Amino acid sequence: MSEAEIRELVVIGGGPGGYPAAFYAADLGMDVTLIDTEAKPGGVCLYRGCIPSKTLLHAAAVLQEAKAAEAFGLAFGEAKMDVDRLRAWKQAVVDKLTGGLGQLAQARKIRTVQGRARFEDAATVVVAKASGGEERIRFKAAILATGSEPVRLPGAPDSPRVMDSTGALALEDIPARLLVVGGGYIGLELGQAYAAFGSRVSVVEMLPQLMSGADPELAAPLLARLGGQFEAIRVKTRVLGMEATDTQVTVRLADEAGNECSETYDRVLVSVGRRPNTRGLGLEQTRVQLDDRGFVVTDAQRRTGEPSIFAVGDIAGQPMLAHKATHEGKVAVEAIAGRKAAFAPQAIPAVVFTYPEMAWTGLSEREAREKGFEITVARFPWGASGRAATLGGGDGLTKLIAEKTTGRVLGLGITGPGAGELIAEGTLAIEMGAVAEDLALAIHAHPTLSETVMEAAEGISGHPTHLFRRS
Repeated sequence: MSEAEIRELVVIGGGPGGYPAAFYAADLGMDVTLIDTEAKPGGVCLYRGCIPSKTLLHAAAVLQEAKAAEAFGLAFGEAKMDVDRLRAWKQAVVDKLTGGLGQLAQARKIRTVQGRARFEDAATVVVAKASGGEERIRFKAAILATGSEPVRLPGAPDSPRVMDSTGALALEDIPARLLVVGGGYIGLELGQAYAAFGSRVSVVEMLPQLMSGADPELAAPLLARLGGQFEAIRVKTRVLGMEATDTQVTVRLADEAGNECSETYDRVLVSVGRRPNTRGLGLEQTRVQLDDRGFVVTDAQRRTGEPSIFAVGDIAGQPMLAHKATHEGKVAVEAIAGRKAAFAPQAIPAVVFTYPEMAWTGLSEREAREKGFEITVARFPWGASGRAATLGGGDGLTKLIAEKTTGRVLGLGITGPGAGELIAEGTLAIEMGAVAEDLALAIHAHPTLSETVMEAAEGISGHPTHLFRRS
């Protein structure tokens, strides 16, 4: 076992929490070692999550838009799909981005070690290197950014026909019938993609509705579309068991009344959540503590119970989002550098890359009321948007939540094409303490979907141009 000199900072995990932290620390002049199971930075998000899923979702959206174009006179005929070329294109995107991150790490003179790290004590990690052997690394500070993994469904058979999100993104084939277990955003994104590619998709969810954590008004346009895209949607339904053969999976289901049935599918996608990767890290050798859900307990600087160790990203708690991890990583680096820093965002945007997209930031209407705010809610339906009409997105919605007495923007939700791009304006407004009038008076380009934010803000004062409400 080799032993290097004491490193100023060790970052464990090369995903969207780890590599931005490592890059920022190097930019501040720190001596940085980045440890990850992959040869190049990127993490689950880049290798098996955010980026590969968006390549497939873009391909699926092209197919759906081509079909929708028949309504205004454009017919492209039957689509032909080359699964091998689509898979190769997806991999090319991943390779390009991970390769670029590898070059950036080299340019910053970051030492990268491929392998799995575990703590020997509060100042030492031992890395089981991918190339063989072990390396002991001593450090002054460490940042944990090991991410999360899909939750397995209890009792699910160990079969390639029962997939998690990683297996679904491998796109080994297009099953004739696919069951999605779990009606959250990951299951619905991938379910829509496979439906566009030709699978007959069904979804089963234990809770009363799909996308249960989202604002029902924002989810309504998506749920309406899904009703026409999926073969079946079963809510308040549990999976009792599965049996897999070489070619099929038989699933036993029970509804809320206890009525049971069995269905056979070519593949099953299990998407019932993710759990933090904290096992096997040797945390018991340190004062790092976990909460009752398995997340690492941290303070506002993302420092753990062990003063030399910080934790960011999925292992540091909800929301488990890449951009939250990136922000946390930079806060931790600033704290290590002795700067005044704290993780205290007023708004963390969330985006669901379904068709149509959904996005929200700040407080939802329900959350604002639960926190005791007296609020005004303005809705701008995209049926009144000229740009939405040209895009066939008239079922979209922009919803603005403002404090009644001050007009301060508390939250924004959007459903429709490009919602994920539009939500940034709401996040900035909340972080800057803007009032709805600020959004209403800012001149927005015409014709654009961004005007829906402006008109929703105008609705707070009761004067949206393209809506009329009797007083």
